[in-house]
Formats: sequence, structure tokens, C-alpha cells
Amino acid sequence: MTKDDQMGFEIVLSARAAPLEAMLRQLLDARTLSGEIARPERLMAAMRHGVLNGGKRLRPFLVMESAALFSADGEAALRVAAALECVHCYSLIHDDLPAMDDDDLRRGQPTVHKAFDDATAILAGDALLTLAFDILADEATMLPAERRAALVLALARAAGAGGMVGGQTLDLEAERSRPDEAGIIRLQAMKTGALIRFACEAGAIIGGAAQEDRERLAEFGSAIGLAFQLADDLLDLTADAHQMGKATGKDAAAGKATLVALHGAGWARSQLNGLVGQAHALLEPYGEQAVLLKEAAKFVANRNS
Repeated sequence: MTKDDQMGFEIVLSARAAPLEAMLRQLLDARTLSGEIARPERLMAAMRHGVLNGGKRLRPFLVMESAALFSADGEAALRVAAALECVHCYSLIHDDLPAMDDDDLRRGQPTVHKAFDDATAILAGDALLTLAFDILADEATMLPAERRAALVLALARAAGAGGMVGGQTLDLEAERSRPDEAGIIRLQAMKTGALIRFACEAGAIIGGAAQEDRERLAEFGSAIGLAFQLADDLLDLTADAHQMGKATGKDAAAGKATLVALHGAGWARSQLNGLVGQAHALLEPYGEQAVLLKEAAKFVANRNS
């Protein structure tokens, strides 16, 4: 992907992010919902700080574009995309805490525990995780009940002990005992890949697609999830903090095992090319409808921040 192609895709991402931002602002406003008692001002401010702070919104983009393959990229898909972004942002808020990665910057701004305090950051993350399932279960997400239930189940599995949270646990353990290559791949498939896999699979669920489509898009998500983490590990070694909007070089300093550390940057770049090819092959049945998803795969592998 050339620099111009990358900039062009970032423009597309930004355009797709605009309605998502509006939806997130609406979901995170002060108005209480039926069954709620009150929304504490400081908690809501911390949640908004952790969510409405920029970012590429790649995971929501993948939800919307995967749903578009089945002509289902309307408001229901937008709400599912917002729910996933709530889970992603909760994970970042908690990951930045002193007991985890202990970061002061996120997307070029103070992390939530720095802007507020540790306790408020923990509670903001808890509330965002809960809100995600509220959004999916709500009848306002205008999908048949069985599809909403399927989305709840799939996101719970992707985000929980057998997915993202389990991967974060393995990542912490990797600072003490270096895993082998299979262990690194499993860790990364859980910590980073699980939510990206869900983002792609969710489009097929939203669209009521066949099981074969659901499995194909999940596999596509797995491929670009691994590519995302490989690119991230490369950037941790080669980019500076200003470019990334967060601290870099921390994995090496902590002695964490990564595929890049194990095999080198040249090997990683070769693997990235292979993963993009694999991702593109999985999308062949969808023809021209999958052009933007193919561009997303290239962008993930070649991103510079």
C-alpha cells in the first residue's frame, strides 16, 4: 500500500467514523434510560474521555463493512459497531492502569486514570463493558431477537476469559515466563485478534447470513487480527511516542516475547504480506462488494501508527 493509498483509506475511515461518533455521544450523554436511576456526572465524563478521544475506529468500520456485504449496514449495524467500540475502549482504559501497562498517554491525550483517578478509570471501564451489552440487547438495535442474542453471545465469548481478557492475562504472564511461538500466537489471537474477529463475524450475524459466511468472515477477522498485532509489534520497535500517541518500546523493555522479537522485522513483513493475501482470498466470493474490506486488510498490515 503506497503512502497515498494509506492516506486515502484513512479518509474513508474518518468518514465512516463520523456517524459512529454521533452515536457514541448519544449513548454516553447524561440522560437516563428506563430502569436506570441516575448517571453520575464524573463517571460519564470519564467514560466520554476514554471513548470520544479520536482513534481510527477500525473495529466499528469492520462491523459496518462486513454487514454491507449483506446489505445490512444501517442503524442496527451502527449500534453494534458502537457496542464493540465501548468494549474496545473499556479494555484500553483498564490496560493503561498502573497495575497493567501503566501508561500516561493514549491517542496523544492523558489516559483516563491520569485525567481522573484510578478508581474512576476502573469504574468507567466497568460501565462501558456493561453498556455494550445493553446496546446489543436493546430493542432499539432493530434486529430480530435471535440475532441480538447471537451478537451478545459472540461478543461475550470474544471479550471474556476465553478471548480478550484471557489474552491480557497471558500477556502479563509473558513478562515472567516467555512463551514459545505457539503460545505467542495464542496470546495474540486472544488479546488482539478476538475483538477483530468478532467485528467481521458480526456483519454476517447482523445480515442473517449463512453459517458458511459467518465462518468465512470470522476467518478473515482472524487473519487481519494477527496482521494487526504483527504490525503493532513492529511499530513498538520502530515508531516514536509522538507518532503512536502512546509510549513505545515498552514490550522490549519488559522482556515480552513477540513474534517480531522471535523472528525479526524482515520475517514479520513477509508474514504480513502473506496474511493480506490470505485475507483477500477469503473475500473473493463477495467480489466488488468487498473492495473496502480488502483495503482494510492492507491498511492494517502497513499502518504507521
